[in-house]
Amino acid sequence: MPMDRLTPLLESHVADLETAGTAKGAEAVVTGVVPAADGRGPRFHLEGHGDKPFLRMNSNSYLGLSLHPTVVHAEEEGSRAYGAGPGAVRFISGTYDAHVELEAALAAFHGREAAMAFSSAYATIVSSIVPLVTRETALISDELNHNCIINAARLARPAAKAIYAHNDVAALEKALEEQVGKVRRALVLTDGIFSMRGDHAPLAEIMEVARRFDDRFPENVVVVVDDSHGVGAFGETGRGVEEYTDSGPADVLVGTLGKAFGVNGGYVTGSAALVRFLRESSPMYIYSNPITPGEARAARTAVGLVDSAEGRALLARLRALTHRFEEGLGRVGIETIPGEHPVVPLMIRDTDRTRDLVSYLFDHGVLVTGLAYPVVPRGDEEIRAQVNADHTEDDIDHVLDLLAAYPG
Repeated sequence: MPMDRLTPLLESHVADLETAGTAKGAEAVVTGVVPAADGRGPRFHLEGHGDKPFLRMNSNSYLGLSLHPTVVHAEEEGSRAYGAGPGAVRFISGTYDAHVELEAALAAFHGREAAMAFSSAYATIVSSIVPLVTRETALISDELNHNCIINAARLARPAAKAIYAHNDVAALEKALEEQVGKVRRALVLTDGIFSMRGDHAPLAEIMEVARRFDDRFPENVVVVVDDSHGVGAFGETGRGVEEYTDSGPADVLVGTLGKAFGVNGGYVTGSAALVRFLRESSPMYIYSNPITPGEARAARTAVGLVDSAEGRALLARLRALTHRFEEGLGRVGIETIPGEHPVVPLMIRDTDRTRDLVSYLFDHGVLVTGLAYPVVPRGDEEIRAQVNADHTEDDIDHVLDLLAAYPG
């Protein structure tokens, strides 16, 4: 059936996004990877740009494990052993020992009783929050939480919802106080690392507030943390914001296999009772195919690598490269939000200059992500750069030299 009347509306909607500056636009198509060599990290070829090499500083593969030969080999071996796909959702015929072994490794890595893997971290957070919300539940959420948490809160339809100022523990406490006696359960929702800024939640303080209020809610105050950008990339041994802040374990911890672990998929970890409940009630787990057995093998290998001497060395290198980049930005006069996480925002604070600088870096073979008005408020325009452990010192210095030479 032709969509003759709907199609113009769809085209108009996209045109409006483009006019407003919020359209994502055409995606870059990677056509090849040039391995690290001669003091340079990996380079990437893009469709339409021939053999021009691009340095990727907009990748979530913080430890470089997506190109690690041991991880790649594990995926290849898993695919040879089990085939390219899982064949069905898990409760029908889709669970392999590779999935079970991965979940056991994730639970052990985080010191939890159990874990379960999903097709993505987005699916994980939505399918973990929504089943935990009843008609007598309040959601208390940081104002800068990721879109997945925002959409999960919308889908959950709680009895009440409060948004507290970013990382403002006093505002969180006030929001909880306002819900006492009104609901039976409260869920505190926060990112671990806030992906646009690279700053982290004050998780130890959040947990302390939750403990103080816990007895005042008949069904507890439950702290849910999405630490997708923190796990594997933050903390001395890659345990993320829990480790960095010494907070102790959150009640519900969501992570991803697609960033520092370098593979694909997401996961939630917590008590055995929580995971058993979610296996029976999470729609995107029950009705979606899992990651492939090959991906599960690769992810388990990546978890083992992070939890090893090699992983600790990669984390130390990542911190050193991040520090080198942040110090260099100071020398060339570019404002940033300092911290140990490898998301490094360049606070340009001007829309036209942000877009021009992104274009300038692209022309010189460097890929970064620009965030300009109206995607962010006026005055908060930034370029998000992401340091990876398979970058080299020369790579970092090359980008700094380009920034210093920027004519704008």
